[in-house]
Amino acid sequence: MNEEPKKTGPKPKQLVEATIVGLEVGRGDNKQVVPPDQVEELASIGCTDREIATFFGVKEDTLRRNFADNLAKGREFQKTRLRRLMFKAAENLNPAILIFLSKNILGMTDQPLQTEANAPLPWTDDEEENVEELQEEFEKTVDNPEQS
Repeated sequence: MNEEPKKTGPKPKQLVEATIVGLEVGRGDNKQVVPPDQVEELASIGCTDREIATFFGVKEDTLRRNFADNLAKGREFQKTRLRRLMFKAAENLNPAILIFLSKNILGMTDQPLQTEANAPLPWTDDEEENVEELQEEFEKTVDNPEQS
């Protein structure tokens, strides 16, 4: 009575052959088919050239030489998507994003600029005497408005 119990449930998956559309890169036994759209997608999520090359089993310089446009396009898409998300977060009044964007896009800063416009006025002792004279004249005009 050594009967095995009947197994129920899904059967294990079997590998099937499929066709991949892409560029054939490499030489000899190292030839690989690399889909340009996948290269672009991996670049758009921030993968480095080394990571993408390792993923497809090719050398970095081979990847860069054959897929330079796809790598550039993917990275530009990443930047555009990130900018959209940052502006969306800013519209929701996220203070950190608002500060970051105002500093980086508008050129604002936490530190006031040291220019002549906000520098203290020069002051000398000679001017102090002139101020006293002007103050006396002002007091006379306030006391006797008819003399002016």
